[in-house]
Amino acid sequence: MPNSAPRAWQIVLERIEGDLRDGRLGPGDRLTPERELAVQLGVGRSSVREAVRVLEVLGVVRTATGSGPSAGAMIVTTPRGGLAAFLRLQVAANGFPLSDVVRTRVVLEGDVVERLARSDADLTEIVGILDAMDAADLAPHEFLALDARFHQALAEASGNAVIAAMMAGLRSSIEAYTQAGAARLGSWTRTADRLRQEHRRIVDAVARGDADDARERVRGHITDYYTEVAQALSPSDPADDAIGDAARAAVRASPPSREEAP
Repeated sequence: MPNSAPRAWQIVLERIEGDLRDGRLGPGDRLTPERELAVQLGVGRSSVREAVRVLEVLGVVRTATGSGPSAGAMIVTTPRGGLAAFLRLQVAANGFPLSDVVRTRVVLEGDVVERLARSDADLTEIVGILDAMDAADLAPHEFLALDARFHQALAEASGNAVIAAMMAGLRSSIEAYTQAGAARLGSWTRTADRLRQEHRRIVDAVARGDADDARERVRGHITDYYTEVAQALSPSDPADDAIGDAARAAVRASPPSREEAP
């Protein structure tokens, strides 16, 4: 399952990082317009948008909609190795052991929702993503793209830039095995319905300020999906074995629930 070929949006990030490192771009400069950059690099405009979104998460650019001199993406800071470190993480994530990625998700996202529950975070965007996931005609890959955005939006809402960057860095690795799992499940419709409910319950726990419940629901949400995937896999496929091992490792590594705790 590891894939050494960079994704299109990674190519865009590498180009921008090179321009920043070599001094061709600096604070106050504007990025090449989306359409032009897509043509230059031979990628789709959606890939350019994804790269810019990651740069926003990292605090490198600020975007403005509309037209005129203030529109588009403007460099607001020059990273001193932070962006390069992120890119190395993104590339390395394609080869990380799946069990490590799943266990890292449990730790990071548990902390995210616990912090959100103890703050007065704005959940408007997050609820909007959940509403979009309720559309009945979503293909599995569309649903999972929104699912990835939901988890990233939680990380961003926490205000912890490091966690947000780490989640963005792990994104391609996470997408690889969530997509692989969806393709092997017997009833995707049933799974998607369950995931929708779990998402809503996570957000409800955060909105109620119940940090313990929010953390427990995230833990169950992540590990239950991989357990379901593991049960649906063919033992003859080494990649399937890796996903199954990740699921079981995540369950073993997760802290016990309040009901299970001694």
